[in-house]
Amino acid sequence: MNPLNLNAVTQYVEENIGGFHERRLKSLQALKLNQILKRKNPYLFKAKNIKTSHDLVKSLLDAHLSSQEEAIFGEFLESLAIFVCKKVYAGKKSPAEGIDLEFEREGTTYLVSIKSGPNWGNRSQVKRLVENFKKAPRILRTGGSKTRIICVNGCCYGRDQQPDKGDYLKLCGQAFWELISDNSELYVEIIEPLGHRAEQKNDDFGY
Repeated sequence: MNPLNLNAVTQYVEENIGGFHERRLKSLQALKLNQILKRKNPYLFKAKNIKTSHDLVKSLLDAHLSSQEEAIFGEFLESLAIFVCKKVYAGKKSPAEGIDLEFEREGTTYLVSIKSGPNWGNRSQVKRLVENFKKAPRILRTGGSKTRIICVNGCCYGRDQQPDKGDYLKLCGQAFWELISDNSELYVEIIEPLGHRAEQKNDDFGY
């Protein structure tokens, strides 16, 4: 294990957070009004008392950005988690299907599927996750690994009051960041660099 260098984390965030802002701007620029209107319920606009074209367009853009930002920022947080674990535990991409991160800590191999938040999927998607967690240890065993293996659904934010799911652990927020970094305060310490040039970037979205 290598102690986490917070300056390296800050530098990574500042160098890569711009990609999040660029992707959300491109998503907005590629949006076509006639396309999005086809997917919307016209009765809802009446129920919300939307009377002007300005209010209509703003409502559409807000809804579009909200859904897009969750996915885009989730991907950024996942990449940050992998970066952190690589620095501390030499974490790497696992050859097993559906596993984003593999690393060893205190004689135990952790296989991690990273999600942005705790409410990330429906029943069938969770079932698929469990299937991947059952297959992954067998793949490692064929490679000669004899260490204890723990599968983890790691969520970058949120909480779960019952982390032990039987076939795997679901660690959210502070518990997840501490697992991959050995730093119980990292979940708080990454907040400040995430706001790097945020005001300037958000000015691009004035509408």
